[in-house]
Amino acid sequence: MSGIDKHILAASQDLEAQLAAVLAAPLYDDSQRMRVSHLASSVALEHGTACRSLLAVGLVPSGLVVHRAQYEATVRAVWTLYAASELHIGKLGATLAIEAEQGAKNLPLVAEMMAALATKAPAPAYQALANFKENSWRALNSFAHAGIHPLHRQESGYPVQLAEQTLRNCNGLAVVAGMQAAVLTGRQHLVTQVGALQKTHRQCLPLQ
Repeated sequence: MSGIDKHILAASQDLEAQLAAVLAAPLYDDSQRMRVSHLASSVALEHGTACRSLLAVGLVPSGLVVHRAQYEATVRAVWTLYAASELHIGKLGATLAIEAEQGAKNLPLVAEMMAALATKAPAPAYQALANFKENSWRALNSFAHAGIHPLHRQESGYPVQLAEQTLRNCNGLAVVAGMQAAVLTGRQHLVTQVGALQKTHRQCLPLQ
């Protein structure tokens, strides 16, 4: 087991449940842009659940790899709504086939999406994603590619503080994805509800 504080784990589970309820709400409209952004939000939240589950049983390196995927899915969710071109949306929303898979290979990577979001996304969403990238992206890439970080930790061990910090960051990204899901419904009360979770679940979110 990871040794993560049981209260942080319990609060994390409750946060997941409340965000899942927001994700289940109907979209504002049935446009392809809305649908693709919603699907990316769903993937991001599912990665968040997987990351927490791995951390809870002590599989920290695997949790960190999924955490990286969670971040990319969260960026994609925000980017598809605010910055993606119609061509990009068409590629991501296409029926899965060899031709569509080849076409989707040329989609922007994280750095390109973040550059676009800098001027097009709501400031709070962009800033949260930018702060995460600045503080965590290099280490997460190392874990994803079996670099120095996981090799060193595999030998020296994973402190509880690292697992707890990762879980908090995971929950922070989940709130961003949940806020995106709320925005896609067009229902202000859901946006307000997700915003309130940052106060009621402060114990399991990133430390300021």
